[in-house]
Amino acid sequence: MKTSVTTLEAKSAGEIELADAIFGLEPRSDILHRMVRWQQLKRMAGTHHAQDRSEVSVTGKKHQRQKGSGNARHGDKSVPQWRGGGKAFGPKPRSHAIDLTKKFRALALRHALSAKAKAGNIVVLDTASSTEGKTGALKKQFATLGWKSALIIDGAALDDGFARAARNIPHIDVLPIAGINVYDILRREKLVLTKAAVEALDVRFADVTAKAAEAK
Repeated sequence: MKTSVTTLEAKSAGEIELADAIFGLEPRSDILHRMVRWQQLKRMAGTHHAQDRSEVSVTGKKHQRQKGSGNARHGDKSVPQWRGGGKAFGPKPRSHAIDLTKKFRALALRHALSAKAKAGNIVVLDTASSTEGKTGALKKQFATLGWKSALIIDGAALDDGFARAARNIPHIDVLPIAGINVYDILRREKLVLTKAAVEALDVRFADVTAKAAEAK
């Protein structure tokens, strides 16, 4: 499918072809949900920790005699039922990450791109660069384009001036093509791809595009 290319000055810069194998799928919410959950669980620290009875610092002395007190039998005070004792089955440091195959993650990325395309929220930008590197000037350009919440994906390297100017604008994220991910695509209203980013995606999914062409 073809889409128009715009500039930061809101001027037309021609058209570009978006591959149907990448941007033309029927989005599946279950695939997107599994991928977002994979990303969220993977970034969880998992550093929660509670002391068990072997780690608390209490006396090991038996605090009452075994018989004759009229109370239940007890040993030392490190057990959970005493104040200051260790926690039974408390949390320990661990990884929360789950497994998803590389093939599935690539499929989820194509579904996220297709979801934005279907909603009409993909914008192709000529270049993402700023000679001034000023936040105020870039913010005015975004207001003219109507970008209140956007993820901007550039090529292999970001323009330093553009990235510096955009980092102080709320709800605007700028990433190189290597950092494109499903979670960030879905959390912003607009997905802005530079021409370099589109070309990089075409290279990345060249095998998928070729198979789709053969199937036709």
